[in-house]
Amino acid sequence: MPVIKPVITAIATPPVATGGVVTTTVTPVVSRYFAVVTAAMIGAAATTMPATSFVDDAGAAITAFPALTGTEYVNVYINGMLQQSSLFTLSTADLVLDATDVPEGIPVLLEIASFTNTASAITTQPTISAPTITIIM
Repeated sequence: MPVIKPVITAIATPPVATGGVVTTTVTPVVSRYFAVVTAAMIGAAATTMPATSFVDDAGAAITAFPALTGTEYVNVYINGMLQQSSLFTLSTADLVLDATDVPEGIPVLLEIASFTNTASAITTQPTISAPTITIIM
């Protein structure tokens, strides 16, 4: 007796997702530090301002700058003028200005905005349809 092999073909529609809401909350933390350039900070190739020479927004002395993780941006203002990011280097220990012509007594403001407090959540679940499968014999 011969073997009969059935041939079955199926066609399916892909599932479709509709609706759904993702809510993202961004809570930036901005820290500002203030200092005045002294003669001891001005070097032959750059002006190095130790973190210990800065005070925070409340006027309290600081011992180190926060470590940067890549979710921050940094602004430096010299005498109220915003500086290009290529003109300074920041570490936890000091702020190095790539300039030796910064006069003694000039105020420097360092501003660090951190975006580590960012969270996303699905607040409304999407509706996902079941696929439709059609079998053709």
